Amino acid sequence: MARCVTLNLELHRVIAHVAQEDRDKHDDGERDRHDADEHDHDHDHDHDAGEDEGDENREGEDDDDADDDDDDDGEQDDERGEEQGANVAQAGGWQRGDEDREGDGGDDDGEQDEERGEERGANAPQEGGRQRGDDDNEGHDDEEQDVEQDDEDEEDEEEEESERFASRDGEIEWSSTTYHPHRPGPRRRRRAEYEEDEEQQLDDGDDGNDQDQDQDQDQRDRDQDERHDQDERQQQDPARRATAPQSPGPTEYAATRVRDILSAFELFVTRHIQEIVVTATNIEGLRKCGNGWKLMDATDLRGYIGLLLLAGVYRSRNEALESLWHEESGRAIFRATMPLKRFHAFSRLLRFDDRETRAARRAADKLAAIRDVWDAWVRRLPRLYNPGPDVTVDEQLVPFRGRCSFRQYMPSKPARYGLKSWVACDAASSYAWNMQMYTGKSASGGPERNLGARVVLDVTKGLRGPRNVTCDNFFTSYELARRLLIERRLTVVGTMRKNKPELPRALLNTKGRALFSSRFAFTPTVTLVSYVPKRHKNVLLLSTLHTGKARVRATRDAKPDIILHYNSTKGGVDNLDKLVGTYSCRRKTTRWPLAVFHNILDVSAYNAFVLWRELRPQWMRGKLYRRRVFLEQLGRALVTPLIERRSRLPRTEASAALVKALTSRAAAAREHREGVDDDDNDDDVEPTAPRVASKRKRCQLCPKTKDRKTYTACGACKRYICGRCTRLNCAECVRGL
Repeated sequence: MARCVTLNLELHRVIAHVAQEDRDKHDDGERDRHDADEHDHDHDHDHDAGEDEGDENREGEDDDDADDDDDDDGEQDDERGEEQGANVAQAGGWQRGDEDREGDGGDDDGEQDEERGEERGANAPQEGGRQRGDDDNEGHDDEEQDVEQDDEDEEDEEEEESERFASRDGEIEWSSTTYHPHRPGPRRRRRAEYEEDEEQQLDDGDDGNDQDQDQDQDQRDRDQDERHDQDERQQQDPARRATAPQSPGPTEYAATRVRDILSAFELFVTRHIQEIVVTATNIEGLRKCGNGWKLMDATDLRGYIGLLLLAGVYRSRNEALESLWHEESGRAIFRATMPLKRFHAFSRLLRFDDRETRAARRAADKLAAIRDVWDAWVRRLPRLYNPGPDVTVDEQLVPFRGRCSFRQYMPSKPARYGLKSWVACDAASSYAWNMQMYTGKSASGGPERNLGARVVLDVTKGLRGPRNVTCDNFFTSYELARRLLIERRLTVVGTMRKNKPELPRALLNTKGRALFSSRFAFTPTVTLVSYVPKRHKNVLLLSTLHTGKARVRATRDAKPDIILHYNSTKGGVDNLDKLVGTYSCRRKTTRWPLAVFHNILDVSAYNAFVLWRELRPQWMRGKLYRRRVFLEQLGRALVTPLIERRSRLPRTEASAALVKALTSRAAAAREHREGVDDDDNDDDVEPTAPRVASKRKRCQLCPKTKDRKTYTACGACKRYICGRCTRLNCAECVRGL
């Protein structure tokens, strides 16, 4: 655009020079040599002053000469038009139009300039009168006419400079000029003060062009009405109103339920999900081991998950389990939680569905082995967090090399082989807002058409604008951008593949283009840019967010704003993969459902950390290792209940000491809870059971040398008693006392 403006200015200077020479010849033919020299000298002096200052008003030079009055006023009008921003080429065209009327002839542009010259010549006496202060009203009307003439000239220039080209499929017409929402086309500018004159000009213009623009305007009006109707339905429907854009960050539902680190994690891996896993694992354990299987409960499952997370924190996911449970070099918390044999059994028999009914379900669903857990987990993700203004949609590959019908090979990924899933996450925090597993081709066996558009529509379901979706060239298309903008008020910024039929050929060609050059194409709602980062190589980006002026950064590489926005928001999912992989709990396995479950735990732990960090911004502020501390505390909180209920101590001293410390702390906590009467509302039973007092005092039954402090008081005599002096009795025994 800057190069075009420079060329236009040079062209205008050349035309102005030619026009000046024409005016000099015309003046030489009508005046004698003495008057002509004097007039040329005065005219050059005024013209130079007008170019240097630009704001000085000029007056008539020769008021006494009646024969030259019209010419002087015309020249003053010409100079005044230059001061107001009119093109010098039009002034030259007016002078050439005067010569054409004298018999020299001209082309179509000369005839148009001749008409403008006649109009200005007719109004010249009025303008001269305005300069002399004789008629203010006529001068005001002439100023409005000059403004209208300038606007018409600018519109003609835009129409001449605009380049229109069609897409390769011929269905989309692109323009090289920026679309202005308040001016549908270069020949239709809506001005409130000159509305009647503009309508008259439109009626005299090209009917075909006006009809196309009217259709475009009608389509935009219909789209706007449709969005307005959707907004009204959303306000009336409570379910839709719940999905309206809110402040970014944790939802109110999550904020009221996050009390500690463990509660933040269990918002994702809920009790319902744990029950599904426990039930399916016990069914498989009884089928494989029979009566030798010790039933798993929720505490066992949480302890197993905690050990997986701790192994990831200690960067021991690829370390042999025997080394983690080693008596000398191992970590004490692993032996204190459960025996190695028990951990092996859980890893081998962990299941997520009933194996007996899986065959019937797998015929219609390839994800049947973990479908219940996956769906229950995915439904929790958008309920707990509101993404910010930018959302990233990309693919994630879970490393896996075992047998699986929908295992993917992606050479660009570090793992290359694995299970692919589509992820929509917040571009700023990398919170995984929605996910979808890719299970390969459909049951019919044919490839799915428009897979990328379908995926973006699925993972952004429930997301409402104003927000922007950033995606790569696998997903981006013109139709997807249009649907998201109309149906959900979501804008799109993404790269485009060069084989897309909606692209114009003019943006694909790189021959003769300079390095770091950009070329734009516009429709009323979409912007395309072709940028040349290297010689003979260009990148294409589509945006419905950047629909205004084509802005380019004023640096050496001259990158457009579209590319800068894409680079700043494209890494949401990639950053999630990097953070999850740093402390991943994945273990080597040949069963793909277990690999998916490990990824569920990793993503849940990171999402819980995002919630905790934003709800507790002062927690370890500025520390670079606070995520590792968060995961370590989470793992310890998960294994603690299992350690506290152990009946046998481990053989190693460190593990035994850890079990004793946690057991004694649990006993002290139970002491405060003992003595609570569960039958407070039973009127038939006398309140002889011990009650919790409000103050902490020494036990009145033990010797003073023991100095046992307690909160518990006897329900009958009101004396303070410790746990050793307390006996619990049922309601029937209390009646017999």
